Amino acid sequence: MTHIPRIGIGGPVGSGKSMLIERLVPMLAEVGYSISIISNDVISKEDADRIRNNLATKKGLLAENMVIGLATGGCPHTAVREDPSMNLAIIEEMEDEHPELDLIIIESGGDNITTTFSPILADYFIYIIDVAGGDKYPRKGGLGITNCDLLVINKIDLAELVGANLEIMKMDAEKIRKEKPFEFINCKTDQGIKKIAEHIIHDLLLDSQPKSNNLKKSVKIEWHKIDFRWNPTRSKKI
Repeated sequence: MTHIPRIGIGGPVGSGKSMLIERLVPMLAEVGYSISIISNDVISKEDADRIRNNLATKKGLLAENMVIGLATGGCPHTAVREDPSMNLAIIEEMEDEHPELDLIIIESGGDNITTTFSPILADYFIYIIDVAGGDKYPRKGGLGITNCDLLVINKIDLAELVGANLEIMKMDAEKIRKEKPFEFINCKTDQGIKKIAEHIIHDLLLDSQPKSNNLKKSVKIEWHKIDFRWNPTRSKKI
């Protein structure tokens, strides 16, 4: 069975997990990547329904059955860390029936800074926090902030309104993350979203071509006047 690369996206309630997905998928889909999304929540499938409506029904970026809502009925991190069997069962079915997929995105239910993903579930882990929680958030640490592959700090447009100092957040993130990457974003305006897409393409997908383009020697895409070309080893910005 083909292993499809998987991203886990976790973070507190209201930090912007679903919105990040809604902003990321169009960029990745425009390059040619085929994506499925599993949205976990305790009792509701509201986020999955919204993502499906916005990305599948309205924009046609993926089939409606490629967005799956999973009501776990328990603690949000249990379904993605201690016992990810429900998610794994869905993924196994996806890998069996849709080997053409390039990427599976798994959204955790809203949880605290201790959220992590089991390594048997996610190959790459994005943890998202938001500026509205205050500039102390990065230095609080917690497994989500320290252990994720990519830390995302969202809603930077609210910094002045809530009295959060982005420079302090930057310095604290650098200190606690050491060499691991982090990015500031604003999902409402797409500011910084392209950088998240680049991390995914380079760090997880290893600059591989989308499966739909596996017979092509190159794929050219313009993102705000940035041109990407693919080669058999590694793509470079040109």
